[in-house]
This record gives sequence, C-alpha cells and structure tokens, in this order.
Amino acid sequence: MKNLISYIKGKITYKTESFLVLECNGIGYKIYVSSATISSLKISQEIRIYTFMNVKEDNISLFGFLTQQEQDIFYQLIGVSGIGPKGALAFLSNMTPQEIILAILSEDSKELSKVPGIGKKTAQRIVLELKDKVKVETQLEQPLEVAQEIEKNEKWEAIEALTALGYRKQEAIQAVHACYQEGLTVEEILKLSLKKLIKF
Repeated sequence: MKNLISYIKGKITYKTESFLVLECNGIGYKIYVSSATISSLKISQEIRIYTFMNVKEDNISLFGFLTQQEQDIFYQLIGVSGIGPKGALAFLSNMTPQEIILAILSEDSKELSKVPGIGKKTAQRIVLELKDKVKVETQLEQPLEVAQEIEKNEKWEAIEALTALGYRKQEAIQAVHACYQEGLTVEEILKLSLKKLIKF
C-alpha cells in the first residue's frame, strides 16, 4: 500500500527543528516536516496534516505536509532515482512547491542544486525525469487551521497574467524565467516577457 495514513488531525504537543508531535485520540504521532512548516506552527495549535509513511526493515517514519500540493511534489521527488524522503523534505524546506514546479518546468537545474545536499547531476536528473510529469496547479489554498498566509511571488503572478492573455503555460514559464531579475515588479516582468513572446 502506497500510503496507509492519508492525514492526521490533532493538536501539536511538541516540536523541534525537524519534526513535531501531533496528538490525536491520545496517541502522539512523530511527524517529520519541512523547516518552513515548523516555523509556521505553534504548540497547542490544532491542524490537519497530510502524511506519507516510509516503511523500512528497521524503521517506520511519518512525513507531513500542510497542503496536498506539498504532498504531491514530495511524491514526485521521491520517485526520482537518488532522492529519498529526507532529500525531498529538504526541497520543501528551501523552496515553495510553486518554486520547485517553476524550476522543473523551466529546466533550471542550477536553482534546484542550491538545495543543501543536492548536487548538479541530481538536479539535472530531477528536471529530466519530472519536466513532463509535474502539473502547474492553481495557487495554493491555505488550510483553515493555519494562520500564516502563503504569498505568491512576482514570477508566479506574471506567469498567471500571461496565461490569462492566452499564452500557453510552458511559453509563459520560459519567458518569465528568462526575464526575471530580483527586485522587478510584476508589471516590469510582464513587459519584458511580452517582448520575448511577441514575434514581429
């Protein structure tokens, strides 16, 4: 069975830099989560967390995600040769699901290799194996239990604006990625991207 426990809903009773303990019906589940998730949660907070159970001969571990999109990206990543659950979690600790999708679809292995423990060859393998598998989802929906907001970055807003104008998602991603510089507004990114997309 791929995953015995789909999600757990309960109260956080303990947390460290790498895992939390979620109490549900008198049972405390030790769940490994990303550093981004840890920083967004508080002790005694009631949450629903989606899970993945990793079963080995000498160990059974639970990994948790605040959204199903995080869970989906995790599944995609552990399907790549050389990427285990802890490696996939490292991606979610250093990049948002949107940023991971954007890097894969724009074939930006350099951006992926910035994740600690991920070398150049592994990043290239992720792009090669996942570029035709990952799906560009609509913006993330924040679970009601979580107070912290997830902000869409300028890259993602520009891509959505271009697709609203009728450009294919892949075209929009490649154009925005080629034009993006830190500090640019969405409007500035759009102008630069449109210059690349419009063919005279």
